[in-house]
Amino acid sequence: MDDAESQAAGLPLARITVLDLTLARAGPTCVRHLADWGAQVIRIEPPDPDGEGVTGNRDGFDFQNLHRGKRAIQLDLKSPEGHAAFLRLAARADVVVENMRAAVKHRLHVAYEDVRKVNPRIVYGSISGFGQTGPYGLRAGVDQIAQGMGGLMSITGLPGQGPVRVGIPIADLTAGNLLALGIMTALFEREATGVGRWVHTSLLEAQVFMLDFQAARWLMAGEIAPQAGNDHPTGIPTGVFPTSDGHINLAASSGRLWERLSTALGHPEWTARPGWRTQQGRSDDRAAVNAAIGAVTREKPAAHWIALLEEAGIPCGPINGIDQVFADPQVQHLGLAHTVLHPRLGAEHLVASPINLEGLSRDIRFATRDAGADTAAVLREAGYSDAEINDLRSKRVIG
Repeated sequence: MDDAESQAAGLPLARITVLDLTLARAGPTCVRHLADWGAQVIRIEPPDPDGEGVTGNRDGFDFQNLHRGKRAIQLDLKSPEGHAAFLRLAARADVVVENMRAAVKHRLHVAYEDVRKVNPRIVYGSISGFGQTGPYGLRAGVDQIAQGMGGLMSITGLPGQGPVRVGIPIADLTAGNLLALGIMTALFEREATGVGRWVHTSLLEAQVFMLDFQAARWLMAGEIAPQAGNDHPTGIPTGVFPTSDGHINLAASSGRLWERLSTALGHPEWTARPGWRTQQGRSDDRAAVNAAIGAVTREKPAAHWIALLEEAGIPCGPINGIDQVFADPQVQHLGLAHTVLHPRLGAEHLVASPINLEGLSRDIRFATRDAGADTAAVLREAGYSDAEINDLRSKRVIG
């Protein structure tokens, strides 16, 4: 893309070139972080992609949101000429990111050991379903499978409901976020050593990591967390409470907040009630505590309680639909929706980077490119002549 470098000028990753071999969501999520902060990303796709993928049609909202800020080329890695072109690009790159099954990248000869032969400085990032080795190392993995195997579905949902998936692809997204962090760590190390490194994580590792205190609860205390629904697993009262026009969230599990809540709701006597004086006691009697609070909050609308509880210093908030999220004044103030102009599709509203680097813009540099839009330009930059490019196109090595 002619103006890709100028669009990245001043951004911290502008001097980094990334080859993106990713599919689905976890890998593209990782690369999106790099692209958003200025990396020169070259997304490599086959000349004849197999219809719609996990993220839908190329012009659809999901694909457009995942792949903005990336140049797009088509290259047949299965052909000798396509593989040679990939290695030529890899020799000039800083980072390669992939989320193929282990057997596939080895069969294509694009694995870390293949790339580092031509570029020992390469930082090679991988995401798999369950790890690069081990008894599940050859298995394919997707988000919901990792949610189940990683314990999340056993603690999500109402008590006794049975396993429930989280409403977002949390294993995919977390694995992508973690790999981006790992790549940045390896790039920082390379500043000192001059040598790259293979960095990898998996959906399963990311999901177990995200169990966090529930995992520590088992590892350190031998306690298996049950489903707790909308209640906090240990800190009561924290959860969803009815109002006359819907619901609100509130959190008042500490002793001081419990006193403030009891007073604000007009029941200061709750703080002296036997069994409700301690957090453990309130947790043990959570059904009665929640019922007492709900009997009061259901009498007036959510806006009334949010104003009252905010005044009392009690964390609380509405439960928004997605449309209400982007209408929220704080979300608008934070600029979490950005508009970018697509040459065919017009103005697109996409989700902005959540990372703030003071003094730098979070604007999306350019919209998702059409398939193969940058193939010729990228190959010219790698030293291919127009005649060589035309020859590759005639052989369907490139799209």
